[in-house]
Amino acid sequence: MGALHEGHADLIRTARQEAGRSGHVVVSIYVNPTQFNDAADFEAYPNTREADIRMADSAGADAVVFPRAEELYPGGIPERVDPVDYGGVTALWEAAHRPGHFDGVVAVVRALFDQVEPDRAYFGEKDWQQLAVVSELVRREFPDLIIVPVPTRREADGLAMSSRNARLNEAERKGAPMLSAALAALAEATDTMTEAQRQWDRLEEAGWSVEYLAVVDAVTLKPDPEFGRECRVIGAAQIGGVRLIDNVAVPI
Repeated sequence: MGALHEGHADLIRTARQEAGRSGHVVVSIYVNPTQFNDAADFEAYPNTREADIRMADSAGADAVVFPRAEELYPGGIPERVDPVDYGGVTALWEAAHRPGHFDGVVAVVRALFDQVEPDRAYFGEKDWQQLAVVSELVRREFPDLIIVPVPTRREADGLAMSSRNARLNEAERKGAPMLSAALAALAEATDTMTEAQRQWDRLEEAGWSVEYLAVVDAVTLKPDPEFGRECRVIGAAQIGGVRLIDNVAVPI
């Protein structure tokens, strides 16, 4: 959605490397209104078009496209797009806190896939639930398309790179790595329920408003995953009115 950073550049570099000289790497940038359940959040989303083009070019993109709303929504931007039900991945966590969010994600990604007809599409692991939703969309509707997950790029202090980080003031930015630290601690814990509550309390005491903090099945995103399944620690919290999300893998 623009305001590109090194995490986005990693997606483009990975695509460039895998595409080789004969393949074409296309970057689409579109701030999608149908995936915002908060109009103020949509209005505040950063717009850095020229810088985005320069970064995409330097990372190896062949083309940067800025779709127009009428191209993605020929009938006009709907007040609400068709609801999507992929089970837990579209009902829990982000979906519960941002009603309609993944309906908008699926609508715009489906439209982009239909128009570009890619062989591979690259998504960052930082938005783990979005990655799960898009993977399910592809499984159901685009069987020949390969989704390639790209690891989260972090700042030196552990904060996951995000376009939203630019909205943090100096004090908030200094405290922002607390979220990733909480997730890392929970990922290493043996008593996850106790540790989750401890980290929740620690964040709240530091001025955060925590929305969720949990160990989940990496595929279904259901809590209390079965033994032997790949797991992920996910979390979302607000600091200074800026909402941050993150996730880390649970060591096997």
